[in-house]
Amino acid sequence: MIDFTPVNFVVPGQPVGKGRHKSSSRVVNGKVFTRQYTPEKTANYESLIAITAQQAMAGRALIAGPVLVEMKIIVAVAASWSKKKTAMALAGTVMPTKKPDVDNVEKAIFDGMNGVVWVDDVQVVNVSKSKRFGETPGVSVRVVPLMGESS
Repeated sequence: MIDFTPVNFVVPGQPVGKGRHKSSSRVVNGKVFTRQYTPEKTANYESLIAITAQQAMAGRALIAGPVLVEMKIIVAVAASWSKKKTAMALAGTVMPTKKPDVDNVEKAIFDGMNGVVWVDDVQVVNVSKSKRFGETPGVSVRVVPLMGESS
């Protein structure tokens, strides 16, 4: 039987966008060997996501069908801002238009949930996301299993 109960969790701390893969090369005996790797900051953030998501799953089986994902990205207000600008940011009249990009945070969150909440992020068929300022930075995630079959 399919469990349609949503999975909810909050990834604490300043949100991190998925970094681009890095490459390094070296020559050994005249042959060039290239290695690609995920930046350390991204790998650490995806591990935090996986741990937080695993706690929220509490032993539940992986979701195998289509899902809807809701994400609320909360970023910290700059410490250098005036009290007036900080109050405006927290009230929602000043919007966060600097990094991290919403789509890069989404990629990191989705990759961190692969094999933990769902089988693979290709199962996501609906996404609702927002980025705002807040006193406590983090990403609130809600994964809702949907009726319907996977193809």
